[in-house]
Amino acid sequence: MGAHHFVSTKDKKVFEQHANSFDLIINTVSAADINMGDYFGLLKLDGALVVVGVPDAPLTFHPMPLIAKRRTYAGSMIGSIRETQEMLDFCAKHEIAPEIEVIQPDGINAAYERVMKSDVRYRFVIDMKAG
Repeated sequence: MGAHHFVSTKDKKVFEQHANSFDLIINTVSAADINMGDYFGLLKLDGALVVVGVPDAPLTFHPMPLIAKRRTYAGSMIGSIRETQEMLDFCAKHEIAPEIEVIQPDGINAAYERVMKSDVRYRFVIDMKAG
């Protein structure tokens, strides 16, 4: 999808190999059982980890990895109408478009089954005009 490099944190060696490497990490995971300290350690001085996934239980972490390297831990919900428009304008200017799979309304159950089987590469978009 255009990425030049990919790092999977399933391999625990990644946390050593890429320590102090990233300016920004966007955490989309909704799990409460991840060690946030490991992820903070991936950030450079003044780096930021922004969480957009909401776990079903509170997160617990020690603040020292943040304090020692002036790192930031922040959250973000969906933006305002103004922020959404800025994002759309940015995407249009830079020719950034989503990769989607359009489905018909009568295909919703099949799409759901594919989600449950992790057989989805792109976001599903329902074409309501076809129904």
